[in-house]
Amino acid sequence: MVNPIIVVDYDPNWPAIFECLRGRIADALGDVAAAIEHVGSTAVPDLAAKAIIDIDVVLASETMLPAAIERLARLGYSHRGDLGIPGREAFRAPANDPMHHLYVCPPGSTEFLRHTAFRDYLRAHPEDARVYGDLKMALSERFRDDRTGYMNAKAEFVEDLTSKAIAGQKR
Repeated sequence: MVNPIIVVDYDPNWPAIFECLRGRIADALGDVAAAIEHVGSTAVPDLAAKAIIDIDVVLASETMLPAAIERLARLGYSHRGDLGIPGREAFRAPANDPMHHLYVCPPGSTEFLRHTAFRDYLRAHPEDARVYGDLKMALSERFRDDRTGYMNAKAEFVEDLTSKAIAGQKR
């Protein structure tokens, strides 16, 4: 079964979808979560993206991961582990939910800091966001059925902007 890569123009409904998901997740996690953030391309106004909302949850404490797994399971999320990326735990969303990726991060997570730095950089630099959107559109046509190829082809651009974003935060 092929899961093609489809990048679409920005949808102004994405922030509202995030807020709906965020509210349900926040209610379930309570004080286990220190923050719940809309990250990824759908969090950047006017940026073309795959129509999948990316959500990062930061735990109030590293010891709270088991509680988060349990509480999210009650909502229908299934824990998938770190999927090879230390510093964040991935969850499969319930089948009938809007398309989204959910990640739970410990406090001080490098992945969370990277995600929010990249998002904030693109929000503050619309020209770079436009270039990134154009790149993703072109790559989604070229690598429609090759997720690894798509990710690898945009990796250098993403890493360059993320490095700029993190360097800008340290000033």
